[in-house]
Amino acid sequence: MFSKSKINDPAPKQDTAARPTAPEKPDTARSEPTPTGAEFKAAAPKAKPPASVLSSDLHVTGNLRTTGDIQVEGTVEGDIRAHLLTIGEGATIKGEVIADDVVINGRIVGRVRGLKVRLTSTARVEGDIIHKTIAIESGAHFEGSVQRQDDPLNGNKSKPQQGQPAAQQQQQQKQQGVKPVQEAAKS
Repeated sequence: MFSKSKINDPAPKQDTAARPTAPEKPDTARSEPTPTGAEFKAAAPKAKPPASVLSSDLHVTGNLRTTGDIQVEGTVEGDIRAHLLTIGEGATIKGEVIADDVVINGRIVGRVRGLKVRLTSTARVEGDIIHKTIAIESGAHFEGSVQRQDDPLNGNKSKPQQGQPAAQQQQQQKQQGVKPVQEAAKS
């Protein structure tokens, strides 16, 4: 079952000519090949970088764009595009938000576009939400309209579903002065 390897045995005295060749054969047979740069990338997947955090004392004026994750605790006046966007309780965003996943704990004044949008109980959103899936917790404050689209990240490029001309309904509602949704939930 177990065998004693020669590596643990004391090495016999060898002359200098035989020394380099003898240990190399057993070492190369036992050891795994060292991966090259290309093999190493394929063998070990690249670790996902941590989310970029905008602290509570930071005020940003301008647009933010990343393929990674952003956690906003401060104030942003501009549009944000990210993979996962988390809006902290004390954060304020004034602009359009576009992300695969949006978690809103703070305040957004502007349009929200996301595949998955979640308004927590501390969320305050003043603007339209275009989503594939949405979750609104009790206590969240929301003023605007909600529209489901299969691909909400592409803006106006997606077509409304047949039988539901969403753009026409929204325009008629605006002309009549009716807001489709005043508040999702009250405390």
